[in-house]
Order: sequence, then structure tokens, then C-alpha cells
Amino acid sequence: MRGLAKPLQKQSYVKFYGSASGVYQYPKNKYAANIRPALNTHKKIKKNYGKIFLSFLLKIVFSLIFVVYVIPVYIDTITRPVVLHAQKYPDLKTDYNQLYRPTGLYLHNNHFLGVNFLSATQKEKALMQPLYETYHLTSLENNIKLLASKYPTLKPSVYVWDYESGKHADFNSNDVFSAASIIKIPVLIQLFKAIEMGTIKLDDKIAMSDLYKSEGSGSLQFKGVNAVYTVDDLARVMITESDNSATNMLLDATGGMNALNQSLRKWGMKTTRINDWLPDLKGTNVTTSKEMATLLYNIDNPNFLSLSSREKMVDYMSHVHNNRLIQAGLSADAIFMHKTGDIGKMLGDAGIVYTPNGKKYIVVMLVNRPYNSPEGKNFIVEASSLIYKYMTNVTL
Repeated sequence: MRGLAKPLQKQSYVKFYGSASGVYQYPKNKYAANIRPALNTHKKIKKNYGKIFLSFLLKIVFSLIFVVYVIPVYIDTITRPVVLHAQKYPDLKTDYNQLYRPTGLYLHNNHFLGVNFLSATQKEKALMQPLYETYHLTSLENNIKLLASKYPTLKPSVYVWDYESGKHADFNSNDVFSAASIIKIPVLIQLFKAIEMGTIKLDDKIAMSDLYKSEGSGSLQFKGVNAVYTVDDLARVMITESDNSATNMLLDATGGMNALNQSLRKWGMKTTRINDWLPDLKGTNVTTSKEMATLLYNIDNPNFLSLSSREKMVDYMSHVHNNRLIQAGLSADAIFMHKTGDIGKMLGDAGIVYTPNGKKYIVVMLVNRPYNSPEGKNFIVEASSLIYKYMTNVTL
């Protein structure tokens, strides 16, 4: 039956009961795909209302617990005592900075507006250049270890670094030791950094007072009060005689201990620190042999110190009176610029050796020993001789 129209097909419908006004019917094939997601969304909204209500209820409960239990305890233990303390004893003041930073009195490396705080070491922008290390001088390290084994009562730290090759010998070089008078090397560097900045001059004069006088090494402690010295004179006796009184005078003139510790961090020193005025017989001023070697190395750094500063420092350090430690193990024609340190329980020496055949190396030795034991000196002299012979005879 070609001319006749096709019979109408029966349309399927789906019922939607979601309306309050009645029942709606939509063709199943055409609208079912749009209706089902709408139904699912409607159900999700109903479920979310339940979660929101539960979250709100929990917030109310926790807020009530905080108000009823936590706040009263805080008021009774902190707020009320502080207020009553202030009312009863108006002359007594609460140090809120100490409450906020309870370790600030003994653990700090910076000071600003009367507040002590701890600053991080400036690794990325350190003003000093680190030592460029290549290979270990393994044979020399083994010889030092063997020598140390012959002195069981000692704990030595040794660091040797060759300028030409960057090769080095390391024996406990990162262990922390009392610095004794070797701390005068960073004091001297701080002085010449201040001179370069124009805050102090070599011909400036400083008067002695009882505040600066210190026992131990040096002759200024026996001079009269109000005696006047130039900065140049003080720097020279600080290094050549290891004068403690001169050190305290220069340390104060360049900002004190806090200023030096701040500078040490800017230079890149992580451990070296001054905690007490000289003579520091308790050994609270600390360093490591490797950090002291880094300080010595940067005396030659033109980006850190000027040539005129270097010349004066080399002059002072080349005329140290104590020649009984590392220098006693060198040949008579070797040149040695250095600084020694001795507080009884620690004996040390740190400097730069210039050999007759053109070698140049840094050597630092710190030795913990039984109080005033002569074995400390004996070890340093023997180790110095061993190192010198190795550095002058071996091709690095």
C-alpha cells in the first residue's frame, strides 16, 4: 500500500512527580536524559543541607567548649596574675620579651632595639669566600691520625689547605673547640672592616679603664688607668702579645660582642662565636679549625679586605711572640703569620705558612688536653713538622 501514510507509533511517556502542583508527563525518548540529572541534583541538595546543619552544630559545640573551659583557664593562669601583679607591685615590670623569647638571654646572635634574637646563617650571600677544596691529602691525614693515636689523652683537630691545588687534610676539622686567644683573628678582621667603612681610624685614641683591664696574657693590664693608646698600638699588642685588655678595648670600639657575632654570620661562619670578654677562661668563645682556616684565607680576598688592610694584618701576625707551637715545627727560613691560643684545657695555633720553595698553605690546630698538659704542645710541634715536610717534599 504505497500511497497510504504510516500508522502513528505509540509515544512512551515518563512521569515526573517532583512538582507540588501535579504530575507532569514528558516523552520518554526525548526528555528522559535531561530529567534524570535534574532529579539527582535535587537529591544531592537535600543531602548537602544535612551536612551544612551538622557542621554548624559542631562549630557551636566547640565554641561553647572553648568559652566555658579554655578561656577561664587562660584568664586564671595568665591574664589575672599579670594584672594583679601590676596592681599590687607597680614598681615591678614584666619582661614580655622574655616571655615571648624565653631563650633570648643565652641563645642569640643578634641584637636590635634592646631585643636579643637568633638570626639564620647567611649562606647564599656570605661575604667571605669558602675554601675551594679538591682532593684529600690521604697520606698526610693517615700520618696525622697515627700521630694522634700516640697521644690518647688529647683530642686534636687539624686542618691543612694548599693554596695552589686546593688539596687538604682534615682531621676533626668541623668539631667545635674553645677558641681561646685565636678568637682575636675575627676581632682583628672586624676592626679593619670598620676602618674601611670609616667608623674608626688607626690613629684614633682610646683610654684605658678598669672595665677593659683583664688578667691573662698581655702587659696593658699592669698599666695605669686613663693611659691613652692608638688603635694601631692596641691592634699590634692584641696580636703580637695576645693582650686581652687591648682586645676588650678594640672589641668595644667596634660594637661589642653582638656586633662581632652579627658580622661572623654575615661572613658565613656557622659556628665561630664570641660569648664572653677576654680572657674567657671557661672557654665559651668557640670555633672550628676549618672555619678558622676560612677566616685566614679571606685575609687574601680582595673582594673582602683592601690591600692596605691586608698589609697591616700580615705585619701584626708575622711578629707574634709565641713561636713555640706550629712555628717550632717549621724550618728557620719559613715565614709564618699566625695567632696562638691557650686557656689551659685547650691549646691552639692557626696561621699561613710560606715555605722557601714557594709553597703556601694554611694550617690550624686546636687541641683539647688535660689542664696545662705539655703533651698538647708536643703534639702540635710534631704535627707541624710532619705537615711541613710533607708539603715541601711531596708534589701535590
